[in-house]
Amino acid sequence: MSNAITSVLASPRRQRQLTYLMEISLVGLLFVGIERGSAGIIVNTVVCLIVTQLPPLLERDFEIPMDPRITLWVTSAAFLHALGTVGIPGMGSNFYSGVEWWDHLTHALSASVVAAVGYATVRAIDEHSDDVYLPPKFISVIILLFVLAFAVLWELLEFGIGIAADWLGTRSVLTQYGVYDTLWDVVYNTIGAIIVALWGGVYLTDLSSAIGERFTRE
Repeated sequence: MSNAITSVLASPRRQRQLTYLMEISLVGLLFVGIERGSAGIIVNTVVCLIVTQLPPLLERDFEIPMDPRITLWVTSAAFLHALGTVGIPGMGSNFYSGVEWWDHLTHALSASVVAAVGYATVRAIDEHSDDVYLPPKFISVIILLFVLAFAVLWELLEFGIGIAADWLGTRSVLTQYGVYDTLWDVVYNTIGAIIVALWGGVYLTDLSSAIGERFTRE
């Protein structure tokens, strides 16, 4: 069974099909949010839809070729986050509040995408700039610190939006479950960063080279 799934996911055609399916599903989740009158679902889904359009935007307007695997990776992170805010109709709660591990999964996956962006950019600068040299181990440290800084900013954003929502008497579009939850978020963000730091070179080399070539043309 696992070999069959791996075989399907290994096909660029199947990867593109899964990406399109999730993008269409995101539109459906947006309509669910509109039907429910939920600002949280609407805002999160719109943001996720924008994120899914970044890979084709980079490819079309900046001539940076995007591997279907990378596009699927980014789309999966966005889709699972949006799905977590909606849940299943009739469930009574969304996946973030009703499924204990969902928050951990999405934070690790989202952090890995952020780490991938940082990794590809740093490697591009390192490889195509005569004035910059970064040892491979140092690049891993930079990526880890980059993701942790982003995670802290994100958690501060969640707290800030929550405080503003309380002050305005409205419901926050981002759910904050407390300090304990924040600590676990940082842990799984770190896991996502470590995965990219260890294996980023295998999947992101072509992307780094394309970004570097773009820098040299400017």
